[in-house]
Amino acid sequence: MNNNEREDTTIYKAVVNDEEQYSIWRASREIPAGWRDTGKQGLKSECLAYIGEVWTDMRPLSVRKSMEAKGRKSDRA
Repeated sequence: MNNNEREDTTIYKAVVNDEEQYSIWRASREIPAGWRDTGKQGLKSECLAYIGEVWTDMRPLSVRKSMEAKGRKSDRA
């Protein structure tokens, strides 16, 4: 059996940073600085499916806020 045929049974956590960007991290490891646990834990496919459901806007939070602010300014003009 080669590596491609082995089932990945590693448990992951879905994590998110302050810019609301998502990733997965092995549950057995400490979450890196700047990231926090979303509460979702499971197989890689489960965590990626969760991220696919909740991360609907790929733009970082700071970009979204900047664009919203610019939109409000143009509405007033």
